[in-house]
Amino acid sequence: MSDTPTDGELVYQAREGDEVAFGLLVQRYQRPAYAVALSVTGRHEDAEDAAQESFLVALSRLDECRSPERFGGWLMTIVRNRSKNLIRRESLRETDQVPPGARSSAPTPDKVAENVELRALLEDALAGLPEVQREIVLLHDMEGWKHREIAERLEIPSGTVRSHLHFARKALRAALGEVPGVPEILRKA
Repeated sequence: MSDTPTDGELVYQAREGDEVAFGLLVQRYQRPAYAVALSVTGRHEDAEDAAQESFLVALSRLDECRSPERFGGWLMTIVRNRSKNLIRRESLRETDQVPPGARSSAPTPDKVAENVELRALLEDALAGLPEVQREIVLLHDMEGWKHREIAERLEIPSGTVRSHLHFARKALRAALGEVPGVPEILRKA
């Protein structure tokens, strides 16, 4: 008789909280799980991810394994399903073309960080402008007000608004230099 425990024995022990028993199951099925995942995904990294995720699912659902002595087959079903799910998720991410105008409402973490940095740079540059120029730039470029509307609001001639806007943008361009991501409106002469 062999000292090597059967799959069924290891499953029963793992169900009782024996981490070593589950570790032995992982060692026993790590290569086959990877091979099945690779056959479905076709990529090394995806196969590793799917196999690892499958072991986590198997551990959390160990009580659902109806035939502990057939753990290997049960696990390989999980591996195949997890691999197929991974392929579906990846295919959704790798669409060839995104229709024009289709955008996610949630920015990516990189975009959030870039926006925070850009906002800080813009705020510093705006803070260096005289108050009237800062107000004109914000009303015109950020709020979309027309020169006439700004002139009426500030009670100054429309030509003066244009002049302030010109000099404010020139000062902002100088302050911001060649910072990527600066709105095009600030780069215009």
